[in-house]
Amino acid sequence: MTAHRWTRRDFFKSSGLTVAALAGAPALIAGCSRVDNGGGSTGASVEADPLAKFKQAGTIKVGIANEQPYGYRDKDGNLTGEAPEVARVIFKALGVENLEAQIVDSFGSLIPGLQSGQYDFIAAGMFITPERCAQIAFSNPDYAAANAFLVAKGNPKQITSFEDIAKGGAKVGVLEGAVEKGYAESGGVKGDQIKVFPNQNAAFKGILAGRVDAIALTAVSLRWTLQQQYADEALEVTESFVPVVDGKEQVGAGGYGFRKNDTALLQAFNAELKKLQDAKGVLPIIEKFGFTQTEVDNAAKLTAQQLCAGS
Repeated sequence: MTAHRWTRRDFFKSSGLTVAALAGAPALIAGCSRVDNGGGSTGASVEADPLAKFKQAGTIKVGIANEQPYGYRDKDGNLTGEAPEVARVIFKALGVENLEAQIVDSFGSLIPGLQSGQYDFIAAGMFITPERCAQIAFSNPDYAAANAFLVAKGNPKQITSFEDIAKGGAKVGVLEGAVEKGYAESGGVKGDQIKVFPNQNAAFKGILAGRVDAIALTAVSLRWTLQQQYADEALEVTESFVPVVDGKEQVGAGGYGFRKNDTALLQAFNAELKKLQDAKGVLPIIEKFGFTQTEVDNAAKLTAQQLCAGS
């Protein structure tokens, strides 16, 4: 695999993706979901309104991995981040006022937690991939971003791609359950060169302690966290790029995860997301987290159906 330098303007020109005719088409959906009505004696479904029990409670539970800037608690304990803030606007439009956060120990725990019913959806900036689509359903994406590396100031090992890491014998840190581990392996990085960290903070501490030579994440995540929490450290973020696996660019587009049987809930969410995108309402919500119009516009050209198919 050869890593490409990424220019935001050319990102989707080179990706070869075909824009779906219906941008609001949900991923892998069929039929209607059945949502319990919150304990009523009849036990009837609320297929006509999949949000009924959430409207009644005024709250819907969301899983996050405490990764900035995607979904985390701020210093005052408030739920914030790119994904929760967009989800908050969407669910308010759907009649649900509050998000109740459930923080998992690691990014890799998000999908199992959703499947086991710990929360009702995931808002963590999770990339939509065919492997993840086999486990859960995804909304259409609300951002698309490239990857980068966090390295020591001056980038002494000249790391700009996973191939550089493989050839130079450097060690790279990735998050548990994140796509970067697969990118590294496809780039020829050996298992003993890859260190898996449970969360973002542990990864940053790992590079500062010299346990790895680089951290691989999205460029947005690395730049934001470096600026907000580690600005005084001798670290920098490399130029962003799009990983290539087997000659194919790996588009990093993030969406919201739902259980596969919650199809009506997913449809309702997708419909409101489409309205928000059409009204140019996404960027004003997330630009404070380091996102730009490019990430928002690139996402609007894609659907979860495309991404789940790997096309």
